[in-house]
Amino acid sequence: MLLVDDILFSPIKGINWIFKKIHELAEEELSGEADCIRENLTELYMQLETGDITEEEFEQQEAVLLDRLDALDEEDDVIGDNSRDEDDIEEDEDEDEDEDEDEDEDEDEAK
Repeated sequence: MLLVDDILFSPIKGINWIFKKIHELAEEELSGEADCIRENLTELYMQLETGDITEEEFEQQEAVLLDRLDALDEEDDVIGDNSRDEDDIEEDEDEDEDEDEDEDEDEDEAK
């Protein structure tokens, strides 16, 4: 029976694997873009300190970069809230099973 289950569920496992990879790549892209924005902010501060740009230009460019960074953080929060790793789901299921077994043992002891 176990072999039949593996054969029947292999397409689902394959699709699940593909979606996990897509999710990982999306997270990497978001973190990579955030790092790039932080580097741009650092460069912007350096330009202000060396006098290459005025404070008005600095404030305008900083506002744009910080807005983009905030938007990325919000997107990351949304992605993180809506997705749970399969391991977390399995752990929750295992905990539920353990609790059910403990309740069954308690009932048997009570009898």
